[in-house]
Amino acid sequence: MPMKPRELVRILKRNGFIEKSQQGSHLKMYNPLTKVTIPIPIHAREMKKGIEHAILKKAGLE
Repeated sequence: MPMKPRELVRILKRNGFIEKSQQGSHLKMYNPLTKVTIPIPIHAREMKKGIEHAILKKAGLE
C-alpha cells in the first residue's frame, strides 16, 4: 500500500535513522550504525510503489 513520504520518514526514524540534511524536495536520512544514507523525495502525494520498495530495501527493512 503506497504511503506518503512523511510516513516513511517516521518509520525510518523508529529504526535508527536520523535526518541528515535537506536540499530542495529531497531529505537525506542517515543511520549511524549501518552508515547508510537514503534520499527521500518529499512531496504531498503518495510515493510510487517502486520507490517505496527501493527505499525500504536499502534501509534493510524488507
